[in-house]
Amino acid sequence: MSSFQPINPKPFIKSLIGQEVVVRLKWNKTEYRGQLMSTDNYLNLQLDNTFEIIYDSEDKFREEEIGSIFIRCNNVLFIREYKNEGTENNKVPVTEKSASVEEADKSNNGEVGASGEIEVAKVELKEAEMEG
Repeated sequence: MSSFQPINPKPFIKSLIGQEVVVRLKWNKTEYRGQLMSTDNYLNLQLDNTFEIIYDSEDKFREEEIGSIFIRCNNVLFIREYKNEGTENNKVPVTEKSASVEEADKSNNGEVGASGEIEVAKVELKEAEMEG
């Protein structure tokens, strides 16, 4: 019989940065699979190279590539490491950064400060302004 070992979520999620993860939302049987780029003290998540997976039934699902996303912490049911049988390592190759992410990296020397959640929000806002 296996037993459940609780772990502290912050160190666990920090250890997943740079790896491919699956995030299940509380609503609508929706999952997101992508590379975990960053997290903050509230456990908000930023994913890159993301696929949205919507389960229609037990054996039917739809999967669509959506790119970079930000998931607010209160929407997350669980997060787990993505295990792909065909790979030795779960690390996802880093892709090119958008111009707004590059600009944000230059402004803070590539480090997220104590207000990491604000830095992520600034990048998201800049990208939205550029598109609109």
